Amino acid sequence: MNPVSRIILHVDMDAFFAAIEQLDHPELRGRPVIVGARPEERGVVATCSYEARRFGVRSAMPSATAARLCPEGIFVPTRHERYSEVSDQIMEVFREVTPLVEPVSVDEAFLDISGVPGGRADPAAVARDLKRRIHERTGLTASVGVAPNKFLAKLASDMRKPDGLTLVPFDPAAIRAFLAPLPVGRIWGVGTRTAELLAQHGLRHIAQLQQLTPDALARHCGPTFGPRLWQLAQGLDDRPVEADPREEKSISNEETFAADIADPERLRAELIPLVEKVARRLRQAERQARTIQLKLRFSDFRTITRQQSLPRPTDSDRALLAAALALLARQTLPQPIRLLGFGVSGLLERRPGQGLQQPSLFGGETETDPARERALDQAVDELRALYGDRILRRGKC
Repeated sequence: MNPVSRIILHVDMDAFFAAIEQLDHPELRGRPVIVGARPEERGVVATCSYEARRFGVRSAMPSATAARLCPEGIFVPTRHERYSEVSDQIMEVFREVTPLVEPVSVDEAFLDISGVPGGRADPAAVARDLKRRIHERTGLTASVGVAPNKFLAKLASDMRKPDGLTLVPFDPAAIRAFLAPLPVGRIWGVGTRTAELLAQHGLRHIAQLQQLTPDALARHCGPTFGPRLWQLAQGLDDRPVEADPREEKSISNEETFAADIADPERLRAELIPLVEKVARRLRQAERQARTIQLKLRFSDFRTITRQQSLPRPTDSDRALLAAALALLARQTLPQPIRLLGFGVSGLLERRPGQGLQQPSLFGGETETDPARERALDQAVDELRALYGDRILRRGKC
């Protein structure tokens, strides 16, 4: 592998809206689900399950056409709030792996894992771990393409759907061989009209484009797109993953439960890993937080948030857990909990030595050595980065 190559993942959730409907409504699993307008309405299909796709149903198809192709199809309306909720959870998983995340839509994103531990040595292992995390957090599957650039990663993520993983070769000659048998329509930006135009010149497969010069393709497709088409046919794409340039003003993590939780002790246990993940991200970003926030969504979808300012900024697991659990204990729970979230804000840059001599954040607590605590937190961070979040579990707090 070229040592200067980027390692890019393209992650694409499988039949996202339909998969969420099947997750939330078990009676729909294994059945042809079509999300969007009903057949009698003048609307289109937003997406559909793989069971419906076997009948030829596709996104953006008129719903009336979908009903003719798939008479047994079950039409359900879109629930964008629910899809956004799950999307936020997925993007949170991405950012736990790398800060270099470029969302493309609610259900897909590019990730640059070049600097992630193990990212260069075994990128497929990183991709498998990411797929596992997504499934554990949401119950959904994703397909992932692993490649040296964005074009190839996106192409690869679509090759073994659903729940697929495709690793593109990194050697330039092997990349060209990988692309050669594919139809020209698999190239980014080549739609139906461009494919028809190329076919008029006998150009139907990428191998044929590879044999031309940029000037020849410029004559067929114009001076701008022609040379770009030639580059993509060779597997060349130098665009970086563009993470959100805005400075992160808050960090949060949340989980929607498969079954609503009424037991306060169970809720405490579910809050602990959420807090630990937020604390780990604070340390990775060299930030400390001044405010914590608890988010609770009840079984009737009513949502509340509760905030508390801390006596001084911190990134300590122990301090954040104590504050979060105390805040949770003060809340009344009139209904079972559907979603639990924890976040921090008021972020400050952590300077070397800052906070190492600070006393306990909470009166009455046993004093501990802050330097020792931070060393312990960092050791746990390293173990989890190497072996996964489940390698260590905190005891009862």
